[in-house]
Amino acid sequence: MPETGKEKGMEINAEVDERYNVEKSTDFACEYFLKSFEKYGNWTLVAASYNGGRNGIDDQIEIQHEKNYYDLLLNEETARYIFRAVSYKLIISDPVAYGFEINKNELYPEIRFNEVKVDSTITDFSNFARKFGTNYKLLKLLNPWLRKPYLTNKTGKTYLIKIPVEGSRISE
Repeated sequence: MPETGKEKGMEINAEVDERYNVEKSTDFACEYFLKSFEKYGNWTLVAASYNGGRNGIDDQIEIQHEKNYYDLLLNEETARYIFRAVSYKLIISDPVAYGFEINKNELYPEIRFNEVKVDSTITDFSNFARKFGTNYKLLKLLNPWLRKPYLTNKTGKTYLIKIPVEGSRISE
């Protein structure tokens, strides 16, 4: 939903897509959920609106004269979204109860990072990463919102780019 992200001030273009920025997208989602709850008064419609958009849910409420999520006929993706989200929450909350036994050594390690302020063009993220003692793969893993291997930054905007602490030349 690029339009929704742009409405909330997220930068979305060929080089930068802040919908993939974990902190910014989480803040946006929380804000969206709270505002939707004020509007709908229940969490199932809130979740449905997150998937299908408030306008889409409002249209269906108006067409069907129904305000109960469970009585609304919604498109398949939005109708399934609620049950997928609940299933995911249940499994994450108690994986063993659902047959998932994950040993600590099977988990991804936490990657500690520092943030570097960048307000200029970066012509090559591979070289940029090397300057900080890391590599392109880790740089992109920590910054999935950077969509290209470069950043033209014609406006001089300041970005915070995460650099891993280990293997980095930045001190904590």
